[in-house]
Amino acid sequence: MKKQKEELIRLHKFLSSRGIGSRRYCEALIQKGAVLVNGKTACIGMKIDPTQDRISLQDRGKVLHKASKLHYLMLYKPCGYITSMSDPLSRPTIMELIPSVKERIFPIGRLDFQSEGLLLLTNDGDLAFGLSHPSSMVPKIYQVKVKGKPSLKLQTSLKKGIKLDDGLSAFDSMLEMKSRSSVNTWFKVTIHSGKNRIIRRMFSAIGHPVLKLKRINIAGVDIGPLKPKEWRYLTSQEIRILKGYVNPSMDIDS
Repeated sequence: MKKQKEELIRLHKFLSSRGIGSRRYCEALIQKGAVLVNGKTACIGMKIDPTQDRISLQDRGKVLHKASKLHYLMLYKPCGYITSMSDPLSRPTIMELIPSVKERIFPIGRLDFQSEGLLLLTNDGDLAFGLSHPSSMVPKIYQVKVKGKPSLKLQTSLKKGIKLDDGLSAFDSMLEMKSRSSVNTWFKVTIHSGKNRIIRRMFSAIGHPVLKLKRINIAGVDIGPLKPKEWRYLTSQEIRILKGYVNPSMDIDS
């Protein structure tokens, strides 16, 4: 019995490891009834034995196979694109910018519609989950233009932590950049929090709303000379750096 339990794996984790999508996306597929286990509709939280159970998608009608090749790439997401596979409002999506990648890939994390910069994409579900997990503490660096010039006291409060609706949030580091404008201020900000629109909300909380936001680095992987809409595959060294942030002790079966 012990051996049988060790072989079981949560269905959404199995789907993600086969390059179907992120774990959240795979859970959504299960919830809408698109996944079958041994010919029967699967349910959220279900565990399967990959060596015995037959897993298929209703919209594809065939047994799943592991992706023939894992892809890892970076994209310079421009403003005006949403970080999504599709959009019911017909807005431009990041998938329109990488049409030459034939296997299905998905973004690791997000950048909001108005933000630009570095976005990582892959079909490695385990890496995507690991980098998104709070325990990985992945640092991300942004260039941020804000309205006005925050006082040193306000800047200190952002580094020490300010209270938002969803709890205390703080920048890991914050450096004012040289600017020709005396009306607005540029900062280089490092933060590991993955909370939604966290940088915009923090600056708004001190009365200096964000005018422009560009992500330039994730976990030591830098956007480099990429221009808006451009993308490239990650190097083997960059992939090793990212995998080094995945915490092996996390509950990967969640």
